[in-house]
This record gives sequence, C-alpha cells and structure tokens, in this order.
Amino acid sequence: MDQKIITLYDSYTHSQLSRKEFMKKLAILTGSTALALTVLPLLENNYVAAAPFNNENVMSENITYPGVDGDMKAVLAQPKGKNKLGSVLVIHENRGLNPHIIDVTKRVAAEGFLALGVDALSPFGGTPTDEDKGRELIGKLDAEKNLQNYLKGLEFLRDHKNSNGKTACIGFCWGGGMANKLAVNDSKLQAAVAYYGAQPKAEDVSKIKASIMLHYGGLDERINAGIPAYEAALKQNNVEYKIFIYDDVNHAFNNNTSPTRYNEAAAKLAWQRTIDLFKAKIG
Repeated sequence: MDQKIITLYDSYTHSQLSRKEFMKKLAILTGSTALALTVLPLLENNYVAAAPFNNENVMSENITYPGVDGDMKAVLAQPKGKNKLGSVLVIHENRGLNPHIIDVTKRVAAEGFLALGVDALSPFGGTPTDEDKGRELIGKLDAEKNLQNYLKGLEFLRDHKNSNGKTACIGFCWGGGMANKLAVNDSKLQAAVAYYGAQPKAEDVSKIKASIMLHYGGLDERINAGIPAYEAALKQNNVEYKIFIYDDVNHAFNNNTSPTRYNEAAAKLAWQRTIDLFKAKIG
C-alpha cells in the first residue's frame, strides 16, 4: 500500500482529525470515495482476521484493583500452577484495552510471567467497542491521575501472592509513551519496554533506574524524531538501555490485527528481545 496512505492513517489515529476529514483526504489519495471505502478495512484493526492467542497452560481473568478515583479494570494472566513470578504491566495503544492487547497480556503470561493488562479508560466505564470513541476518551484522561493508576497497577503486581516482587512494563504506541513515564516515576521498576512510544523529557531521564528497551519502526518519522534527544539523555545519565530501529516497517508493526502495518519478522524479533530482557531482569 502507498506509504502516503499509511502515514495519513497514522496521523488520523494520533490527532484530532475527524473521521469525515480523514475519509475526504483518503479519497483524494486513492482517487475516489469508492476506493477509499475499499482501502479502509485494510487500515483498521481486524480482530477477527487475527487468530486469538490461546494457550492451555495460561489462565486469565477480569479483575479490578483500587485506582485514584475508583476501581481500575484489568485482565490478569498467569501460567497455571506457578508462583514467585516476575510481573509485567501491559499498556495498551490509544484505543483502550482491546482484544489485541488482551492477547499480548496472555502471551506475556505464556512466557512465564504474571501479566496485568490495565484498562486506562476505566474512569469512563472501560474501553468502548467503538475505537474512535476510545481514541476520543484517551484524550480526556487526567494525565496525572492516569499515571497514578498505572503506578498503582505496578504496586498491585508487586503485592500479588504469585509475584516475586520484581516488575517490568511493556507498552505500545500511547502505551509506549506511558512505559517511558513509568520508568521515570517508579524507581522500583526493573525494566521498561516501549514500542514506538513518545519519549520523556530529557531532564526527567536522570530519574530512571530501570533497564530500558526501545523498539521503533524505521518509517515512523513522527515518533522517531524524538530518538536523538532521548538517547543522548540516556547516555548522559548512564541509564542501561538498548534501542532497536527496524528498517522499512511502520508504526504499530507489532499489531497483527493491523494488516497494512504489521510486520511479522520485526514483531517476532522485537518480541524475543523483549522476553529475553524480562527473563534477565525479573526472572
């Protein structure tokens, strides 16, 4: 697919551009409204086409834990019959806790960890089925309360009966930015992995105690613009980190429900690197 179309879709999903304006611009790029409607399903997430993750050795349940202004909804997944597990907080993209991120949470558990996929939209009743509504609600979250809700999620994991007390986090897109924020704001965190996430302010990097792993798509100019300043700050403050840029792949390359952006080779390599880090840092 023409990269201009993918870039337009990325701009739409990360801005306040209305669906009407997006479709108008898409029609211009494709040549007609009819073609735009044909292309649209290839751009949007398709949870049916991507086979759901199932593993008979993993159990998962919907839970709640205390947040700032009420209970936070989440999915808790863990390998059956295991305890003293390293714990991983899973942070969703800017549409909420959708089936893809629930699958990611289960995949983390299948690797031998206690995994918690938090629904940041819990203050609004939880993630809606309408992804555009989810994107709208993400923008209405109170930033400080949202951060505190995730920090409370990490404490929930540390106190869990099956946890060994060690924690890491992994986030994607909006969640990648949150993973970086958690590294800045939680000195107990052992590891933070951000997939194509916004970088923290350079002056805040000195607070990071966790080992940092950053995954970026080579074609993701919007997010990649922040890499040099972040890396310079990481080096200056002697933070342990690794940066991986995957050539010729897009933002959201890990999302297998997004057919035009998903890149299987890059996703598998980034995943293995991530799991290797978790095993080294949290057991």
